Amino acid sequence: MSAAAPGDGPGVGRYGEDVFRPEQAGEDERIDLGALAYDDITMARLRALGVGPGWRCLDVGAGTGTVSRRLLEEAGVTSVLAVDRDTRFLRARPPVPGLDVLEADLTAPGSVRGRFSLVHARFVLMHLAERERVLSSLAALVAPGGLLVLSDAVDLTSDLSPGTPYGDAMRAMWQGLRATIGTDVSWVPSYPRLLRAAGLRSVAAEIHVPPLLPGGPLSRFWADTWERSREAMLATGLVDDASLDTAVRCLDSGDCAALSAGMLTAWGRKPDGTDETDQTDATDATSEG
Repeated sequence: MSAAAPGDGPGVGRYGEDVFRPEQAGEDERIDLGALAYDDITMARLRALGVGPGWRCLDVGAGTGTVSRRLLEEAGVTSVLAVDRDTRFLRARPPVPGLDVLEADLTAPGSVRGRFSLVHARFVLMHLAERERVLSSLAALVAPGGLLVLSDAVDLTSDLSPGTPYGDAMRAMWQGLRATIGTDVSWVPSYPRLLRAAGLRSVAAEIHVPPLLPGGPLSRFWADTWERSREAMLATGLVDDASLDTAVRCLDSGDCAALSAGMLTAWGRKPDGTDETDQTDATDATSEG
């Protein structure tokens, strides 16, 4: 693993290569655990924004394709182009009418072409060094009157809070991933400003914080994520093997009285050329769980 030393700045590795490799057994199951924790809130937001019949959608970083399929099967959209840098999990599942799969590197200019009623990316930009350029590229793919909807993690641990096995593990994970593959969630709260800067209007945002439940999908997701990033976490010096094992047991014990990382979702609409009144760019911070 080509991890930089903690404090040396963002690493130069890549998601899916240095950490969370798709060829590693069970990686699709880890992604599905995250989907179980977050898909319902994603779909509720997309439906509330009016996504439905007649919409042509782009799902970026589609993973195992759970959101792509639900857009077709539940929201009744016309089509979904599911894009990922490695599409093995998308292609391994039964085809769905209206679903097209594209293997492409989002950081390569022109890798995705067309105009879409909805452009959606979840837990993607936080792992990319070129995040602001990619955000602008995604905004350019939105058709007039269409939506760009972005979701990424926000770290709710605090250096001022008392140390706990869970909190120490989360801090080690964020620091280790930043040193290894450049993951950076510190900029995620700036999404509304960046969407406005990209020319979108009716910009708003919300935060969802799902509960940590013993044996629940989110607790299992974090336990598996920590295991797959263990080397990077240990390199930070914030945890050792014993304390990380304690944190995993804490997740499954019911004694983990802590907040999970939140998911911030921000959205904006591309002007369609009509003379419409721009809505208030309010950011709603709502916590659930």
